[in-house]
Amino acid sequence: MSEPYITFPDVEQLVVDLLKDRGELAGVLVDVQPPSGFDGSQRAVLVSRVGGAWAEDPRLDNPLVDLEVYGPSKPAAHTVSLVARSLMLQLRGAVYGAATVVDVVEEDGPRWLPDYRHATAARYVSTTRLVVRPA
Repeated sequence: MSEPYITFPDVEQLVVDLLKDRGELAGVLVDVQPPSGFDGSQRAVLVSRVGGAWAEDPRLDNPLVDLEVYGPSKPAAHTVSLVARSLMLQLRGAVYGAATVVDVVEEDGPRWLPDYRHATAARYVSTTRLVVRPA
């Protein structure tokens, strides 16, 4: 007898959808890729799954998610990164479609990481592990 097919949600879209309309991030772009003409000086949170693994038993996904947070200055980017960090930690218990975020663990808090592709960029990067249970 075969096991039932398990479908995990797109964790990048899960994070974007759960963060983008939060009032704390008003005026901040939250997406998986920068918009056309992005030069790194805009307030933005870019979401990327950077790893993680499926735990077969009890059927949980453990994605690692990076947030690249940009701003017009180092202090502005840092402020946005701290807000995004706090909101990520609040995702525990969030329901997204038929999936539930069971746990949230910060693996690496916001760290200054210059973006050499964009001369005007001020960027902080953080990594968070989510534990997601599908329906």
